[in-house]
Amino acid sequence: MRTTVPGTFRNAVEAKDLAAITEALAPEIVFDSPVMPKPYLGREPVAALLRVLLEVLEEFHYTDELVGTVRYGHADGPPAQALIFRARVAGKAVQGLDLVRFGDTGLVTGLTVMVRPLPAAMTLARVVGKRIDEGPTAHV
Repeated sequence: MRTTVPGTFRNAVEAKDLAAITEALAPEIVFDSPVMPKPYLGREPVAALLRVLLEVLEEFHYTDELVGTVRYGHADGPPAQALIFRARVAGKAVQGLDLVRFGDTGLVTGLTVMVRPLPAAMTLARVVGKRIDEGPTAHV
């Protein structure tokens, strides 16, 4: 498996290249979102969820990027990346942030997505939930 660096994940998302996105995910990835009660765990369930998000987020584009390292107390950890985005979901403007954490191998081990404003976040939750209920996405 190819290792990634901050930038590879962003490029794959912007290209809507699900195969490249999946390749950038660590097998043990954890995906957290404020609109989901539980995290998604593992490469395949997270990739399936990202596929749905790629489908429902219209006009998706990153506007800003911050790259640094995760700090644990006084020690630096692996790299992390904050990607700020804008999109539309069911006609509503949404702003969000993807916090991407990389493991020692360079693969994405954590992805936390936060979105605003609340009406758009609720619409996103409803649209994604409906798609997941209709499809084979595995949630754990």
